[in-house]
Amino acid sequence: MEGGGLLRKAFPDHWSFLLGELALYSLILLVLTGVWLTLFFQPEMREVVYDGVYEPLRGVRMSTAFDSTLRISFDVRGGLLVRQAHHWAALVFVAAIGLHMLRIFFTGAFRRPREVNWAVGLTLFVLALAEGFAGYSLPDDLLSGTGLRIAQGIMQSIPVVGTYVAMFAFGGQFPGHDFITRLYSLHILLLPGALIALVTVHLILVFHLKHTHWRGPGHTNRNAVGRPLFPQFTAGSLGLQFTVFGVLFLMSAVAQINPVWVYGPYRPDHVSTGSQPDWYVGFLEGALRLVPPWETNVAGHTIMWNVLLPAVVLPGLLFTVLYAYPFVEQRLTGEWIRERHLCDRPRERPVRTGLGVAGTVFYAVLLIAGANDVIAQTFRISVNTLTWVLRVALVLGPVFAFLITRWLCLALVEKERERLVTGVPTGEVRQSLTGGYDTDHHPPETFRPGAPRRPITGPRTGRPARGRRWPARRDR
Repeated sequence: MEGGGLLRKAFPDHWSFLLGELALYSLILLVLTGVWLTLFFQPEMREVVYDGVYEPLRGVRMSTAFDSTLRISFDVRGGLLVRQAHHWAALVFVAAIGLHMLRIFFTGAFRRPREVNWAVGLTLFVLALAEGFAGYSLPDDLLSGTGLRIAQGIMQSIPVVGTYVAMFAFGGQFPGHDFITRLYSLHILLLPGALIALVTVHLILVFHLKHTHWRGPGHTNRNAVGRPLFPQFTAGSLGLQFTVFGVLFLMSAVAQINPVWVYGPYRPDHVSTGSQPDWYVGFLEGALRLVPPWETNVAGHTIMWNVLLPAVVLPGLLFTVLYAYPFVEQRLTGEWIRERHLCDRPRERPVRTGLGVAGTVFYAVLLIAGANDVIAQTFRISVNTLTWVLRVALVLGPVFAFLITRWLCLALVEKERERLVTGVPTGEVRQSLTGGYDTDHHPPETFRPGAPRRPITGPRTGRPARGRRWPARRDR
């Protein structure tokens, strides 16, 4: 009986709930392709002379890590396809988690009893960022080496202990001889283990707490409506999994990504021109470029504010706010008293939606700033002028985004309320005894998912009698 009940457990069928599944299946593909790549990759900094099939780099000195990456790409059958599938899956994995978190934020699905699951999901996002950066840095090419040099500068910007942190991480002076080996252990063992463990906890909590759903007929705060786990949800989910695998491998076959042979091996005295990191760390790059070169000398120690603020303080504050937000909002609104299983529509929460859009604009400005040199060169504008424009946009953009979003939400809610009260125009026009004209209305019959409804009773056409109002459901 209990087993049959588990198989009939309801799961959501709205498309917005599939973002979490996209992240899960991208992670599965990452594990499968990652295991295959470990059979050929050599995480060593020992210097060798390349003698492979790629002629432009023959005779060039490089690390064993970069040499093995080239051999995977050119000598191993299907190696380039699998390596690119691994990279594409990593990008989709982080993007899917980010979009999934945005969906949860804007619909209020983080409220009681799901605050712990919100913290678990946010921790998954942080670990995914770290895992992506670690994998991105392993080939030891010029582009990833430039990123590691920036990471070393960020470590050294931490007051007092920064130099010790950098020495411990790199095993000596940059670039050292142990970092790739250490990063490899982190990338294939510690971080994946933590990710898989947290994904398991996340799924257990999702299964136990029951999912949120949109307001509608039969959808209440006391039930869960959706497709049963078996066979409907299982069949659809497996179809999505194979679709994700197919699309990612198709992209890997036709869309080149991270061509390390173009960048060449890393050398401390070289920097790649127009280097851009993967999108998920682009906001850090942009923050580093926007903060002015501020420095302070205190007791013989130099505090580099232009690195410490954007790369250490800003991310720390950002994720602290995100961890605390569910608890703060529920305390301010009084919603922590009872459980919430109905999703909010963003328009019905203008302040929360405004804050979310403001944060998105803030992130977008930083992401654009991470490519200010490429943008300035492409459009033939001054990079200094563009930097100042982006600095102003970083301060004013989120403010305007909040105000405009809040105004739009209030306007949409008012328009919807008017539709419920006055009805929907039929298109028929009547002339009154006094010579005026009026249009007929009938109660609304179609509703978007989650929209407030009312029982369709009373007259089907014409305006309601004066003083009469069609009652809207009080389930908001």
